[in-house]
Amino acid sequence: MLNFPEPPKSYNSVFLEETDKPLPTKIDPRTRYAFFSTIAQGGKSLIKSCKDLHLSRFVCYKTLRPEFASDEIEQRRLVREARVTAMLQHPNTVPTYELGRDGRGNPYFTMKLVHGYTLREILNFRERYDLYQLVELVIQVGHALQYAHTHGVAHRDIKPENILAGPYGEVLLLDWGLAKVWHPDESVLGGNPISKQKKDIDSAGSESSTDTVIEDISLTGHGKVQGTVHYMSPEQLKQDPTIDHRTDIFSIGAVLYEIICGEKPARGEKLHEVVDSVLHQQPPEATAVAKHKVPSLLNDIACKCLNKHPDGRFQSMEEVIMLLQQDWMSELSRL
Repeated sequence: MLNFPEPPKSYNSVFLEETDKPLPTKIDPRTRYAFFSTIAQGGKSLIKSCKDLHLSRFVCYKTLRPEFASDEIEQRRLVREARVTAMLQHPNTVPTYELGRDGRGNPYFTMKLVHGYTLREILNFRERYDLYQLVELVIQVGHALQYAHTHGVAHRDIKPENILAGPYGEVLLLDWGLAKVWHPDESVLGGNPISKQKKDIDSAGSESSTDTVIEDISLTGHGKVQGTVHYMSPEQLKQDPTIDHRTDIFSIGAVLYEIICGEKPARGEKLHEVVDSVLHQQPPEATAVAKHKVPSLLNDIACKCLNKHPDGRFQSMEEVIMLLQQDWMSELSRL
């Protein structure tokens, strides 16, 4: 859950003392940011708000947790996330401002600070929102994904916690830390220098893989499946090296399914039960689970997105967006 501090009072007005104060003659990046306040803690990262003293504005500052700060794989992942986020300049992604190292040499990057609610927080108060509003959130995320897929990036961590609704109607897809990047010829971007190593970055810590030269380098780390199991595609759970953008289509289908029926498509109280559900069990149709009427079109979209086989899903986010924009509301009005 994001814990945003109250917007600073200086946001209410722009003061001359802030805009016209002199810029230091010698720029020291170690003293650029101050007034840190923790917004959220991930498994391996910290997200804070702080003030950029050079531009007199508050920004979002992301770095690694102290116990992972010297981890080379996590550093690579953070740097990749910063650059992927910066390169994907789209209305539904968060603008990246700076990538650098702090006084201890640890990487960080700064982004636009957006106050808002995650889709998870919104779903916790589902009764306050109508279905049209929630589907519109999915459409906006779909635009971000379509843009990313067109530019050779798969997000691989689509979940309600990574979808943020801001105060001005903006919808932002967060956390590109697990993104997979590949060339148009489908080889993984940046793989050549690292692929000569005898240790697979994806399988670090796995005894069976320490002597294998890896061809598919993806910084998803340490021999463990990365992501949130309820929303992961079967191929992501299997760590399939041929995984592509269609894994995001599965995940957006899982989010849509939860929106329209209030339940996650993967069932189980224990991790192995959820994994088995994702891999082998077809979820019941949303129309059979929901306590309210579910438009058949939305049910059909979710079902197709959740196909266990990538070839059985929609092949692009553009297809999903076009269907979500059709008139499914009229079916509800006929009740």
